[in-house]
Amino acid sequence: MKIKFIFGIMTVFLYLSACNNNEDKTKTEQPVEEEPTSAVVEEEKAVYPLTGIEAEAEINQRAVAVMINNHPDARPQSGLHKADIVYEVLAEGNITRFLAIFHSEIPDIIGPVRSARDYYVDLSKGFNALYISHGWSPDAREKLESGEVDFLNGLFYDGTLFWRADHRKAPHNSYISAENIAKGAEAENISLNEDVEPFKFLTKEELDSLQGESAKKVVIKYDNSPTWQATYEYNQEEQNYTRYSANEQTVDLESEEPIILDNILVVEMQHEVIDNAGRRGIDLTSGGKAILLQKGIAEEVHWENQDGRIIPVANGESIEFVPGKSWINVVPNIENAYSDHS
Repeated sequence: MKIKFIFGIMTVFLYLSACNNNEDKTKTEQPVEEEPTSAVVEEEKAVYPLTGIEAEAEINQRAVAVMINNHPDARPQSGLHKADIVYEVLAEGNITRFLAIFHSEIPDIIGPVRSARDYYVDLSKGFNALYISHGWSPDAREKLESGEVDFLNGLFYDGTLFWRADHRKAPHNSYISAENIAKGAEAENISLNEDVEPFKFLTKEELDSLQGESAKKVVIKYDNSPTWQATYEYNQEEQNYTRYSANEQTVDLESEEPIILDNILVVEMQHEVIDNAGRRGIDLTSGGKAILLQKGIAEEVHWENQDGRIIPVANGESIEFVPGKSWINVVPNIENAYSDHS
């Protein structure tokens, strides 16, 4: 009896040991489930909204629109080469002025700064820009003083935010800087931290499939005199345009850096003289004929005013821009103003 009891105990012990070993073996042999590999999500890079060029950091700054003089006595200008968008429009007679929209870069020296006109104010509204001028026409004054846009005017800050350069004579010698714009905005309680609605830009594949007529050298005439003509020449190697006034390349006064452009839009708008001083009224809203230059190619299109911006369109669809800087020439008659010298 005793031997049977001991044998029974040993049998139970061996059975339990075997079970434990099998359990351990099962645990060991079970495949270890790997943690699911999460997809690597690339961080979306910040892009300047008016150029489509990659930015080094997040962008939270307001656009600044500056009236810049284009009288021969004001050439070469300062800071114009850093503007993302430039509108060139007739002021009085055959003299054009520039509305330079700065966002991706705001220069240390900008000018010569000139007086406001109502249609330039309206163009600045498409970017919710802080509007900078030195002086104003009656219609522009009414718009600005009514609060349609935030503004700084050299009439009130001559010798403080604005300074007079000693190498030029008035009224071609008023200048302002990025630092002084910031000071003026702070003094007037104007926000400089506002988002800018982006343009639409072409992808690389779309850039490679652009179609149209060759346009290596074009001239925009505001008068028969070369003084009031803008010439654009295409650089095949760099694939961009440089600009000339009166057959002299448009460069920065201080650095001598040239104006480099990726989009040139020539638009026809109705003009009329509205007073004895020769000031103009210009129809910014009705749309009309346009020619778009990109990558050495010219395309006949139309323009529309979309939320205050002048945009090229074809077949009812907006046309995307080439990433880079843009220049918009507003003319009374595109057939008289535009000529191809390629």
